[in-house]
Amino acid sequence: MNNLSIHIRDAVLEDLPIIVSIYNSTIESRMVTADTSPITVESRMDWFDKHNPKRPLKVVELNNHICAWISFQNFYGRPAYQATAEVSIYLSEEIRGKGLGAKILEIAMEECPALQIENLLAFIFAHNVPSIRLFEKYGFEKWGYLPGVAELDSVKRDLVILGRRIVE
Repeated sequence: MNNLSIHIRDAVLEDLPIIVSIYNSTIESRMVTADTSPITVESRMDWFDKHNPKRPLKVVELNNHICAWISFQNFYGRPAYQATAEVSIYLSEEIRGKGLGAKILEIAMEECPALQIENLLAFIFAHNVPSIRLFEKYGFEKWGYLPGVAELDSVKRDLVILGRRIVE
């Protein structure tokens, strides 16, 4: 993946069906999201509309096809936290485990100063070891641990909050 040319751009409304499709492809694994059944494009309209130039939703294109997306969202929604954002990265099934997630995370961190993001957070299930390792590789540390806060298929799951200070 390191030698491939990828293109990242702001998402447009016409991208929402593929964004939702990529998201839905992660639900069955019970590793990535707390949703337990597929979501609809209609149910994500408000979420889509809340993204803006300071908290963008971007799509990743490989060979002119959307293969991933990245979302920046406000943390906790209060003015005192405006320099902190949550990042979410979702990859289509066929490109997972091939290094594209790392490239996307690098690009996301590079964009943070322009977005006035000083602290970047990732909320990851504790059993999602590949994602935790990826973020730790880029200097994210455990900033929070919420034991048993999610239940997936009658199994209690822990949530890890990983954080990294982007701007000192």
